[in-house]
Amino acid sequence: IATGIENLPCELQRIFHLMRDLDQRTEDKKVEIDKLASEYVSNVKDLSPEQRVEHLKKIQGAYNKCKEYSDDKVQLAMQTYEMVDKHIRRLDADLARFEADLKEKLESSDYDSSGGRGNKKARNQKDKRGSRGRGRKGSDDDTPKKKKQKAGSDYSDSVLKMHPSDVLDMPVDPNEPTYCLCHQVSYGEMIGCDNPDCPIEWFHFACVDLATKPKGKWFCPRCIQERKKK
Repeated sequence: IATGIENLPCELQRIFHLMRDLDQRTEDKKVEIDKLASEYVSNVKDLSPEQRVEHLKKIQGAYNKCKEYSDDKVQLAMQTYEMVDKHIRRLDADLARFEADLKEKLESSDYDSSGGRGNKKARNQKDKRGSRGRGRKGSDDDTPKKKKQKAGSDYSDSVLKMHPSDVLDMPVDPNEPTYCLCHQVSYGEMIGCDNPDCPIEWFHFACVDLATKPKGKWFCPRCIQERKKK
């Protein structure tokens, strides 16, 4: 399966339609199997050995069709996952290229405006203050980004040093920590739940319908429900 990202919604809709069609075919076959099994049980005493074998072969054939439909559905799901994952990596590559260009422009403008290195130290200090962890909760050491640094890698810095095509070829790390309601890895803007006992803790803005960081304390949907129950 190959498609441009602008066609991704339509392609996903087409694939899901195929999956629903496979589900319906499977249900129809299950009805056929039940009917064949009932007929066999009702007439088994009157059937010759050859007829019994023939009838059982029909039932087995229907089961094989069900398995075939299920395998097709699994294959579609795997191809869909790979397709979406490829687009995510392509977006990561574009983001890495954008960040690299932005960083280069900022360094260039800083050098030009200061006539040299005069304000570079102040600029670096400002960048450090402005690059605090995603979200609002806790210290920098609590953010998903800092947790990755503790594990021995800094994703943002490594991406900036890589060519965009390298990002697309990066293998998916099964040990990568996951967050949010979607159980995906850390990416983009994230916000921390202000409930210290929140089991998830960090959430992607899009997954909790946020466009900007809200003022005051923020609680995730699960913690809000728990607070209402209490």
